[in-house]
This record gives sequence, structure tokens and C-alpha cells, in this order.
Amino acid sequence: MLATRCRDKTVATHVRTFLQYLFARGGTAANLALSLPKIAQRWDARLPRHLSPDGVEAVLASVRGNPKSGARDYAMLLLMARLGLRAFEVIAAQLGDIDWRAGELMVRGKGKLHDRVPITPEVGEALSRYLREGRGPAACRTLFVTHRAPYRPFKDGQIVNAILKEALRATGQKPVTPYVGSHLLRHSLATQLVNAGASLDEIGDVLRHRSRSSTMIYARLDIDGLRSIAMPWPVAGGVQ
Repeated sequence: MLATRCRDKTVATHVRTFLQYLFARGGTAANLALSLPKIAQRWDARLPRHLSPDGVEAVLASVRGNPKSGARDYAMLLLMARLGLRAFEVIAAQLGDIDWRAGELMVRGKGKLHDRVPITPEVGEALSRYLREGRGPAACRTLFVTHRAPYRPFKDGQIVNAILKEALRATGQKPVTPYVGSHLLRHSLATQLVNAGASLDEIGDVLRHRSRSSTMIYARLDIDGLRSIAMPWPVAGGVQ
């Protein structure tokens, strides 16, 4: 069994400490610890954690069926599953950010930058249902508020993570990690776009990435594209 990165790092640290000890005690003529390289830590090497299309739909259906806060929770998750919004962008949305005539939503993104994204009929219907049935008589202008009086805005995006985690449990889907983050739906959207043949530039536009390097993580999901540039596996007697 291969050791994990964490264990690799621990072993290397112990060996380095031991070599330093030997040098300090005169056991070695040179400090051999300097020749021991550090273990590479590629935290971005893993594939984006995502749900299958059926898994996403199951989560949305489960949330929508909640009689207490289903209209609100469904609209929140749908913004992430269909438009790729981040949790804090959903929480920051205001009533005035919805332009019903133009069919657009202004997104308050990173770095205080604002973007306009199209509201699909599905998303528009979910927002309309929430405003009619699920928002309550809130006095503030924040779009999504608590479903109990005094109907206040949320402090942070942890509410989204909690909704998503409960939906995964209700649908029998095992979370990809103990911590369920809202980027799961954003990654799932990008994965669907990759599988549908979208280019990295198109995915970056949907996710509103400022740098193309942020979108490159999804290149690992393009199996056919990666297969076309993969080097042949060397075998005995030459490459075949």
C-alpha cells in the first residue's frame, strides 16, 4: 500500500531530523540532511470533486420537497448548480440584483467585482416561487433570508453547506469528503460542461474566472483530450 502524502512528509521530516542529529553528534562528516529533498505537495493535483448529473438532480429534488424551506433552499442550490455561483455570491444577492426585464442577475463576485449572468427560465421560476411563497415579510433587501422571523440575512455561506450536506444524506449519496463544500455543485456544473464538449474558455466564462489558470483544473476531466496527447507506454522490445 502506498503511503499518503501526509505520511510521506512525516517520514521525510523524521529522517531529516535524524541526519541533523548525527551531524551534530559527529556521527557524519557532512550534514546529510541537506541532501534530502522535500516531498512535493501538489494540493491541486486531485480531480475536482463533483456529483454525477443524476446526483445533482436528486439533490435538487430532495431540497425542493422540503415543506418548510424548500422554495428558498431549492433556489439557492439551483443558482449554483445551473449558473455556477459561489456560496458567498448567493448569500450576498439583493432583490435589486434581479433584472426581470432583461432576464439577468447581477452577481457580487470576488474582489468586489460585479458580473451579469443570464437567468434561465428554470432559475427564474425558482426565484419567483421563492419570492411568492418562501421569503416571508422580510424588511431587508437581501434576497435570501432565514425562514423564521425576524427573517434576517445569513452571516455567511455555511448555511449552503448545511443544506447540501443534508440533501446528500437524504438521497443516500456519500459525500466525497467529510466536509461538504458548496463548490461541489460548481465543480459538477463544470464537469458537465467538459463532458458536453465545452472548451476551457467557455467554462471559464460560465464560472467567471479572471484567470485561465483557474479553469485548467478541469482539463484533467477531458479524458478524450488527454488520451490524444498521452505518450505511448514503453514496453519490452520498443514502443508499440
